Amino acid sequence: MMRKLDQRGAAAMEFGLVIAPLFVLMFVIFDFGRYAITMQSLRNLASAAARQNMIQCYTPAVVAGTSPSTCTADYLTDTQKQDAAPFLYGAGLTPTMGTTAGATALTVTASLPAGSFSMIMPIWGSTLNTPSASTQIPF
Repeated sequence: MMRKLDQRGAAAMEFGLVIAPLFVLMFVIFDFGRYAITMQSLRNLASAAARQNMIQCYTPAVVAGTSPSTCTADYLTDTQKQDAAPFLYGAGLTPTMGTTAGATALTVTASLPAGSFSMIMPIWGSTLNTPSASTQIPF
């Protein structure tokens, strides 16, 4: 006569084996989603700042090929920045803006200060903790 195997606890054991990778996958997706939204918001902010820079600085002399090296100010108001990147300001982050003049282009950069954005999962290290996006304006 064959004895029936004891199956008590098998479902709990299977659940325990499946739930850990499921939670890790869920947090990885959440982390990359936050990072993607943050990067897209920074790109929008850099593009809006570059557009405002072109409106303020591009004179006939610039169009003729003269470098607009004096146009490195931040021409966006706080309200315009919040309109361009509502996710950043809604999450309590404060992006910084910078414009540098190169030989053939102005580069407008929007970035988050170090330590203001951090990933939930510690496995990424600090590589993704300082997101930054830039837009070049050729002249």
